[in-house]
This record gives sequence, C-alpha cells and structure tokens, in this order.
Amino acid sequence: MPWSEAFGVVGLGRMARALLLPLLESGLVERSDVRAAVATEASALKLAGELGVQVCTDAAQAWSAPVVLLAVKPQQIEAVAPAAAAALASAPGQEPLLISVLAGVPLRRLQALFPGRACVRAVPNTPALVRSGLTGLSWGEGVGEARREEVRQLFAQVGEVLELPEPQLDPFLALTSSGPAFLALVAESMADGAVAAGLPRPLASHLAHRTMAGTAALLQGQELHPGELKDMVTSPAGTTAAGLRELERAGLRSALIEAVLAAAERSRQLA
Repeated sequence: MPWSEAFGVVGLGRMARALLLPLLESGLVERSDVRAAVATEASALKLAGELGVQVCTDAAQAWSAPVVLLAVKPQQIEAVAPAAAAALASAPGQEPLLISVLAGVPLRRLQALFPGRACVRAVPNTPALVRSGLTGLSWGEGVGEARREEVRQLFAQVGEVLELPEPQLDPFLALTSSGPAFLALVAESMADGAVAAGLPRPLASHLAHRTMAGTAALLQGQELHPGELKDMVTSPAGTTAAGLRELERAGLRSALIEAVLAAAERSRQLA
C-alpha cells in the first residue's frame, strides 16, 4: 500500500536514485512527498528536473521527514549528523526512521550519531540499478513491524530482500557487493581469451556476458549445485576438461575464496 507520509533522501547518488525511482513509479511514494537533499545547487536543479521531486541543498528539509534514506558517502556521515539532530529537536514526539545504505557503517555508530531515530542498516548491491539486486537488512532497536514492512517494500522494488543478523552483513557484502566486481573481472578475462583465440572484441565481450547470465539463470532455474553444472558440461578428455585443468593449476578457486574473505575482513575493519 502507498506510504502516506513524507520521504526524505539525504544524498542522491546512483544507488539512492535506483531505490527512489521504483517507489515513485509504483506509486508507493508520491513525488510530492519526497524531500531530497544534495550538496550543490547545480545538482539539485538537475536532479529535480530528472526525477520530478523536490531537491534542495537544505538538508534540514529532508531530515524533517519521518522516514529518511541516508545515502551519502561514508566519510560524510559526521558532517550530516548535526542537521538531523536539529530537525529532530524541532519536531518532538515523532518516532522517525533512518534507513542507511552506507557501506561499513554499523548500527551502533548510526544510533550514536542519530539518537532518537530508529535505524536500519541496508546493504544493497549494484545489480539493484537494473532491479536484479540483493539487499541484506539488519534492524536496530525500536524498529516495529509496520516500519519493517515499509523497508521490505522499498528494497523489494529492486530485487530480493534478506533479513540478517548484523555480523552476517560483512560476508554478505563481500559476496554480493564485491562479487559483481570479481565476476566482471572473470567476464573480462574470458573475453580476452576469446580475442586471443581469434574472436573480435565486441563479439567476445557480448558472448562472455551472455554466457555468465545464462549460466546464472540455469543454476538458479534448475536449482543446480555449481559442481553439478560443471560435471554436466565436462566431457572426458574434452575442451572443458582441458580448460578446467588450467584454472585449477592457476589457483582460480583458491583466489576467489581468498577474495571474498579479504573483502569481508576489510568490511569488518571499516566498521
């Protein structure tokens, strides 16, 4: 059902726009109810024209909304906190909700910087830009079931939503948020190999992308274990067996495992 209250957005980068647009298009949020804040007048004018919503440089207007999506860069979080406190002081009795999509900023820090607000930590990944995303959610203190359902609705517009204990958000981020970069590197490398073998670059890139997309669809559609699919494709003494032998010799499996572990550890360090 549509939200019947103002919706604040602090920071309107690519991810924030990817989350906001489906809400507007589905009618869950009315354009007249959006109060967005950005850093410069030029950006405000440009984005207001593109989205058809109120965009300004006065963050207090966004923070005055009962639900606020916080989407600035993590290093900017302390700079935006004073305006949030001022807006809360001017509207006593509210129980506002803060939804943060800032990577590496844990709930304990959100609740310390934004007292008086119930906080939700969300970790969406970049496929949300094409509404094929994965979002992990962890709830802070005081987020009731009605508010939780609103948050689920928001992120369901751009993909699958999973509710996780906060300690699991670090490996979730490592796999789903860093994972697209790892897979992009694999796709680029496969295309490079096809070019070396004689294909033109545009065709090699197209085929690599389609192969990855088709493989993901097959794994998910038929609920296959990756090992099952590997065995389906691998004939004795065939071309795939020869290629897999080279990948094992080069340590691809171990390298990907270590990449996910390194990304998860870095997320913990940032927190």
